[in-house]
Amino acid sequence: MSSPAVSAAWPVEIRLTRDRRSLQVSFDDGKAFDLSAELLRVTSPSAEVQGHSEAERKTVGGKRNVTILSVDPVGNYAVRLGFDDMHATGIYSWAFLRDLGINAERRFQDYLDDLGAKGLDRDKPGMR
Repeated sequence: MSSPAVSAAWPVEIRLTRDRRSLQVSFDDGKAFDLSAELLRVTSPSAEVQGHSEAERKTVGGKRNVTILSVDPVGNYAVRLGFDDMHATGIYSWAFLRDLGINAERRFQDYLDDLGAKGLDRDKPGMR
């Protein structure tokens, strides 16, 4: 669950970088984040990645070089990202993007730890 401070911020700019390897998101409270395509892909809020419970959550390997193909608005509360591996089912709310930006370093380290624990890596496709 997001804290009120996280969910209250509103994006003022969302920009896909020229190389499509990151999404730059700026919020009305002055916070700005450069979110890597890899982090966005492996933390996708989709059921495919998150499952329907913590026990069903998947760790996705082989996404070091993934790129973002599309950024499409979903109402006035989120965007849907399409990736070059054809994953396009996650809906990234403003609160999710802000939380991910604030916690990017920890979330990426958690991802690396999960990869190692499950015998996966950033370059070879796999999911556990």
